[in-house]
Amino acid sequence: MGNDRADGGVWRTPDGFVAKRLVPGEERPSHYAYWRRQADVAASGLLELTAGLRAPRCVKVDSDPDGVTLWTDAVRTTPLTSADAATALGRFALNRLEPADWFARRTLRDRLADDQQHGGWAAIETAGVLPADVRRSGHRLWTHRAEVMSELDRLPQHLVHGDAHPLNLLRADGDDVIAVDWDQFGVGPLGFDLAYLLLSTPTPIAELVAAFQVGSAATWPADLVRRGAVLTAAVTLVARAAWALDQPDPGLHLERLVTLSAIVDEAVSHASWNAR
Repeated sequence: MGNDRADGGVWRTPDGFVAKRLVPGEERPSHYAYWRRQADVAASGLLELTAGLRAPRCVKVDSDPDGVTLWTDAVRTTPLTSADAATALGRFALNRLEPADWFARRTLRDRLADDQQHGGWAAIETAGVLPADVRRSGHRLWTHRAEVMSELDRLPQHLVHGDAHPLNLLRADGDDVIAVDWDQFGVGPLGFDLAYLLLSTPTPIAELVAAFQVGSAATWPADLVRRGAVLTAAVTLVARAAWALDQPDPGLHLERLVTLSAIVDEAVSHASWNAR
């Protein structure tokens, strides 16, 4: 075990706990990148009691002038199937909590605003390494981003983990899944968490939606679940690819965009329809 790290980090202690260091950053509590959110999640204890997804038990939260250190129970990882993960996300969406000021609320809008400050997705339009149809779809999605956000706003809003990547879904615990990295937790549109799962697994979206419907007891129509997942996934796919084009090795994000180009095309059809 090391001492508190001023530059952040995660480490396991000899006595069976995990320590995570948070350092100051974005100060707006509702912003997706709010630096203290994981500490607020842990200190509240709210997500240790939710169904579908649960946070590990928080042992303590230590604050000091340079940041915060979280101490939680260590959890042994057991891989989940994509279907089990999607079912857990469906159950999690049924939880009802009174929103606190530190819940993320405008994750995609905030991300798009950040992108706009850095030139939008212009790199996609001229990326010769991408097929022409993918470049066109990316451009149309950016052009119609206001319609996409409006469509997502009209969908049912519920609790979201915010980064439902398989690496953050550690293992099943009865009917629930122990999940970590709640730094983007908050309220989001139907299908938001399912989109992040779609981006990180090879499982077709129809299968993920069906499993989500099992977990949520079909509380919402399947076509709305799919629409929210498609729109969220498409925005995230193209945004990641646009960012990656300025990196030394953009390959993974570009490959994923091409592989899931049908998802972007489906999203564009929604945006184009809303614009007419």
